[in-house]
Amino acid sequence: MITRDGAYVSLWQDMPVYETQRKPSSTLLYDVVIVGGGITGISTALLLQKSGKNCLVLEAHNIGFGTSGGTTAHLNTLLDNPYTTIIKNFGTDQAKLVVQATREAIHLIKHHVQDYSIDCGFEEASAFLFSQDEKQSKELDDIAKACEEVGLNLQYTSSIPSPIPFEKAIRVEEQAKFHPLKYIYALAKQFEALGGTILQYSRVNNTTEEDDIIEIESESSTFKTKKLIYATHIPPSINLLHLRCSPWRSYAMAVKLKDGKYPDGLLYDMYDPYHYYRTQVVDGERYLIAGGEDHKTGHEANTEKCFRQLESTIRRYFDVSEIAYQWSSQYFEPTDGLPYIGHLPGHSENVYVATGYGGNGMTFSSVAAIVLRDLINTGESIYADLFSPSRIKPIAGFVDFIEHNADVVKQFIGKWFATEELDGVAGLAQGEGKVVKYNGEVIALSKDSDGTLHAVSPVCTHMKCSVAWNLAEQTWDCPCHGARYSADGKVVTGPASRDLEPIELRTLSEKEN
Repeated sequence: MITRDGAYVSLWQDMPVYETQRKPSSTLLYDVVIVGGGITGISTALLLQKSGKNCLVLEAHNIGFGTSGGTTAHLNTLLDNPYTTIIKNFGTDQAKLVVQATREAIHLIKHHVQDYSIDCGFEEASAFLFSQDEKQSKELDDIAKACEEVGLNLQYTSSIPSPIPFEKAIRVEEQAKFHPLKYIYALAKQFEALGGTILQYSRVNNTTEEDDIIEIESESSTFKTKKLIYATHIPPSINLLHLRCSPWRSYAMAVKLKDGKYPDGLLYDMYDPYHYYRTQVVDGERYLIAGGEDHKTGHEANTEKCFRQLESTIRRYFDVSEIAYQWSSQYFEPTDGLPYIGHLPGHSENVYVATGYGGNGMTFSSVAAIVLRDLINTGESIYADLFSPSRIKPIAGFVDFIEHNADVVKQFIGKWFATEELDGVAGLAQGEGKVVKYNGEVIALSKDSDGTLHAVSPVCTHMKCSVAWNLAEQTWDCPCHGARYSADGKVVTGPASRDLEPIELRTLSEKEN
């Protein structure tokens, strides 16, 4: 089974670690290096390799470790950020281009499934957006009008494929669903068959550029490339994009139903945060997948409560026999409603990024692959201006801000604390974590299932925010920009690239000696 960035296991996770076919070369000059082995990185790598580029994918963990292994895998042109918002922020013509791009992305996935005979449960499906009170119905009418204005194929419907009561509903065609990891693995295999290379368990620590050649220092070796793409969900280091993308967590469950009445299609209510439902067959077993209870990362003290609230909502409408899987996942919400795909601000024209997908990562990952392929091959894309990260305006003093925050001061070197004293101060139960003040110091403490106490600095190594404990996933999460760490401070997901500073603990008997 592959690992993921949390303690819970997702529905997709029961996959062997992908077996790569060739070793990378530290002497070869690659045309493109893609950092990140999720659906964006693998999709982009395949398109570029097919176009004649020699590509290397570097993944810090295993393929599918991050959000690609924790998605609920909806493929939509009906987006989380409604077209009312997109029209307001970008205009009708640009909103029509969003519809075109997302349609092209779903068609690309469909063609990959057909061309490579991928057994990933891909199915085209209708999406149903429904209201449950008068206020929601008014909002639904506005959304429907905007959808028609930008060319989505929709109609009002008097029924939805679920027992959930509703006032109004619209049905949108040309949506889809699939098993994300089976799809990614198949693309990876095709990428390697075309001569591409994948290196797992090789975190990128640093990059430098000289004479248009980018040198990449990873945990295993150093590589050189002409072009670099960050497909890491959010780019590492410190960048303007971190101030324009807010990290959010969403919760999901895959459940079995007693009555076998699994809904067809993709279903969305209109609460804030909203709930979403669909059915998927995995290895011959049928599951209802439901999600919701979203909140900003690090802003919910009891993340276990989110699972219980989601379960309560599911049981209100469905005859549940078993909660087979439950998990949470992270996404980054852009400030204006659309992703940032293109040249990474503050870097040379040879460095690219794809981030800020909101809740539509499965669709926008293929949008990113199409846009980045065209930009790298021709320097142009019909979607370049629409998704350009350069639409972010520079902030006065940002360079000084980066220099000030680039290095976290090592405040605990040479210090140590008594385990018994800290344990008494924190009063933690097994599985709990807390940031405490002790003898003038601020310490992040957690206790694992064996009762062992772990202590680290609470200062995120990215931009010095204070981390918060995620009870459900047993991680330290940064509420500012989404970096996440294990209980002992190891980086789980970026944008941080350095671990939290460890704090030495000793017993009182050791202290006396």
